[in-house]
Amino acid sequence: MGRLARKGISMAKLLTLSILLSLLVPAHTTRTPDCGGILSPSGLSYVAEVSKPHAETILRQDLMAPTVPDLFLGSPKPSGRNQINSVKVTELSLSLIPNAGLRLTIDVDLGITPAPSTTKVMRLSILADLHVEMNPEGNLELVTSACKPTVEEMQSTEEIESKSSSSDVDKEINIDKICLEVSKLLLLPNEQLISLTAQFPITPSCQVQYLPLAAPVFSEQGITISLQTTFQVAGMAIPLPVSPVPFSMPEPVSSSPSHLTLAFSEHFYTSLFFALETAGAFNTTIPSPLTTATIAQKITQVGSLFQEDLPVILRAVLRSSPGVVLEEGKAALKLFLTIHVGAGSPAFQSFLSVNADISAGLLLSITDTRMTISTAVIEDIELSLAASDVGPVPAALLEELFLPTIREEVPAQMNVVLSEGIFLPHVSSFTYTDVSIVIHKDYVLVPCNLELQARTGEQTTVG
Repeated sequence: MGRLARKGISMAKLLTLSILLSLLVPAHTTRTPDCGGILSPSGLSYVAEVSKPHAETILRQDLMAPTVPDLFLGSPKPSGRNQINSVKVTELSLSLIPNAGLRLTIDVDLGITPAPSTTKVMRLSILADLHVEMNPEGNLELVTSACKPTVEEMQSTEEIESKSSSSDVDKEINIDKICLEVSKLLLLPNEQLISLTAQFPITPSCQVQYLPLAAPVFSEQGITISLQTTFQVAGMAIPLPVSPVPFSMPEPVSSSPSHLTLAFSEHFYTSLFFALETAGAFNTTIPSPLTTATIAQKITQVGSLFQEDLPVILRAVLRSSPGVVLEEGKAALKLFLTIHVGAGSPAFQSFLSVNADISAGLLLSITDTRMTISTAVIEDIELSLAASDVGPVPAALLEELFLPTIREEVPAQMNVVLSEGIFLPHVSSFTYTDVSIVIHKDYVLVPCNLELQARTGEQTTVG
């Protein structure tokens, strides 16, 4: 029990040291984007489509309530006169207003009973202009700029006074209240916008958060939002290395059939690995088929250090931050490890330290709203002696003894760390389908479609 307690204290100290060391890394001095997304006109149409049943439900609750509070002026109880007994949303559309925002158009058929045995259908039409603002807390909010509702009679079973009854309904519906809450007719827009900035776990001690830098930009091609990724380790936000190349969202492709295109810079991936490094996720123990006796056959001085034959253990630590390189059609991870070779447990005794510079391909895959990153086979590796308690060891012998194990185990250990993946920027209630991944030089594009209500999606893999 004492051993376990001491081990826990040591890990806590290592984690604290990693966070403190990260403070010495040159950090962002200004807020700059490293990822973002572009919602296309087809994506906007999908949002309107799935909002239609929601809008109908809200309008029914408001207009068909027994007392219809606040929606009818004058008497709180219509007493049967102009009683709304059906609400059907026949049209709900969203269109882009470049450099301004959105136009919401809603047509609603209201079934009215103005008197016993008579019915009429009134058309409530709502035309509203909406825009998105950033509030002081840094969250985005959908705000109504202008609103114009109108009511007209469509058909009636009344034989007389239909015009005057139509005018009565127009006067009695509280236009101001409808306009005040018109944005609520969309599918919980502000709750979804707030959910965009939620913290998502990567490992038990490491979280990611996407922060909008400004209100979205509206153009004919779609709605573009730029985001800055932040990482927390053990509850503390860590400063990230400065991006050597400023990132800006790629121009929207007007011919793209996808609802949404996400974009991630090379720096986004490098920052992710830096955060995992700070969390100590890559400090691993690698099993080895070697024993001290088998190594002593090649390096005789090892035999004098260990009186009995013990399993050899490799302990890998990062000596420099990992880097990600994006080229057309492929992604690669650069790892700079120091591997301490030793034996003994729990009293580990290292007798060799080997520097390993590794380049491995990266595979990117997406399921629902989560991106999984995995290392493929090692493409290039260079071993060199860093320190030795057993005399000089030629590079050729280092490769003979340790290269097979490193080639097999390092990618496997990395994939254990990366197996949970990283949540992509997304809003609640929506998941991603029909996903493709396109790797370009310096950035990755992820065209996808939106789907209401998350469920397991098909996996797309590129590498």
